[in-house]
Amino acid sequence: MGCAPILEDQCDDAFLERYSRHILLPEVRLEGQRRLRRSRVLIVGAGGLGSPAAYYLAAAGVGVIGLADADVVDLSNLQRQILHATADVGTPKVLSAARKMRALNPDVEVVTYQACLDADNIGPIVADYDFVVEGVDNFESKYLINDACVMAGVPFSQGGILQFVGMTMTVRPGETACYRCVMGDPPAGAVPTCASVGVFGAIAGMLGAIQAAETLKYLTGVGRPLYDALLCFDAKDMEFMKSPVRKDPACRVCGERPDITVLQRAARPTCAAKAGDGARTCPGPRPGGAS
Repeated sequence: MGCAPILEDQCDDAFLERYSRHILLPEVRLEGQRRLRRSRVLIVGAGGLGSPAAYYLAAAGVGVIGLADADVVDLSNLQRQILHATADVGTPKVLSAARKMRALNPDVEVVTYQACLDADNIGPIVADYDFVVEGVDNFESKYLINDACVMAGVPFSQGGILQFVGMTMTVRPGETACYRCVMGDPPAGAVPTCASVGVFGAIAGMLGAIQAAETLKYLTGVGRPLYDALLCFDAKDMEFMKSPVRKDPACRVCGERPDITVLQRAARPTCAAKAGDGARTCPGPRPGGAS
């Protein structure tokens, strides 16, 4: 395997050895690994879902990984948020996570945003990346990230967990169903979160790894991501269900006549507190959103 097609600093023995198991895959090979090295991924939430997703993406050699989370590590996080350790309690999550990621793979540039993302600042941040991984715990934040990505034309993986259930979908703006297409408007009133009803720790790893795989598939062009599909699993019986969904012509943000054309200020910004939590039980798509 020659070095001519790639940059010399990417073609040394250490590079080829580190990523050899990717390079051996006919679907990835050296060119796919080069694509990962040139890619930029933003992870919103360095918690339950963001932890495994960030670790796998760093291991895979994604060139630039952004981490957005305003929260600090809490003792209750450690049951599922694997990037953080007991000694990190009280430390900003983005700093704790970045330290582990850099130790795993010094070739990866980690950019940290220790701030709440809101309608005023999320747009330019999202637009600076090729793909976004959403792993936040409240619906206001999920809708804000969805809308920001749709408006910026940036693909993203949406995910949520609650108790024993996990669910995820991948969105390619302008082509596939977005989160609003499937879920409709945000639910009124309070909804359960992991902080109120609990979560089985290992499912954070399961879903975060799926989101990492979706990200790598998109960046390398391998297979078909979860476009127009909602993947849901219940770990109690280890049952997986993949449901088709479709783009909603009446969607308020990506439909034929959208009435949401600027980002809306939420009652609380996307601080990603308890990030990676929060999913409805495996729902059917809203009427008009299923194929």
